[in-house]
Amino acid sequence: MNAYLIALSAIVKREALRFLHQRERFIAALVRPLVWLLVFAAGFRAALGLSIIPPYQTYITYETYIIPGLCGMILLFNGMQSSLSLVYDREMGSMRLLLTAPLPRGWLLFAKLCGSTAISILQVYTFLAVAWAFDIMPDSPWGYLAVLPALLISGLMLGALGLALSSLIRQLENFAGVMNFVIFPMFFLSSALYPLWKMAESSPLLRDICALNPFTHGVELIRFALYLKFEPIALIWVLASTAVFMGLAIWGYDPARGLTRRKG
Repeated sequence: MNAYLIALSAIVKREALRFLHQRERFIAALVRPLVWLLVFAAGFRAALGLSIIPPYQTYITYETYIIPGLCGMILLFNGMQSSLSLVYDREMGSMRLLLTAPLPRGWLLFAKLCGSTAISILQVYTFLAVAWAFDIMPDSPWGYLAVLPALLISGLMLGALGLALSSLIRQLENFAGVMNFVIFPMFFLSSALYPLWKMAESSPLLRDICALNPFTHGVELIRFALYLKFEPIALIWVLASTAVFMGLAIWGYDPARGLTRRKG
């Protein structure tokens, strides 16, 4: 057990040091959601009127509605960015050295996942602090504490998705296209920017696709937690998706069956 904890601590520390040396990554992670919050929301406010829907008890502004979705955006983009570093490490050879450690490969990937998720949560709380400065906040300050488990679980799910994708990509140049193919459909086909009932008014099929999107359930888990409420269906979806994505990542990095062996 001591060896497992040492490996976990070392990998998380490595992720933290890499993050500290890439400050532009921290700024970029905040610019994207802030542009949506301060610019796009102003234009969408009139077009997307919102009714009273759970977990809200009264009518809310559009800026208030999209805060959980923008938190999910940070987790999603950072999860993909972290998996990009895995592709780079694999090309440089350091990833192969890591995976030769005498520990289960799943634990090494989980340690990598924990490091990237911790950084994502730090970025989300920084964004929530900026939103609070613009007077956009949950009803109770306890919501900032209650949302932590939801951020952790959703961050692990999206980070595991990034790990699974990185196991399928052989060259760094191909990663940008795969990211765009995954990130934008997941983000826009979700409840991050508009409620599902609004989507159903124009296309019931798109509404059903959004309802099956794991990112939607991650966003709803965050949304309900911010308002001190629990959404069990969203939790089940997120946990199940995390298990599937992590299983795919472990399979992909298995040299006996995955594409890592072909790369070598």
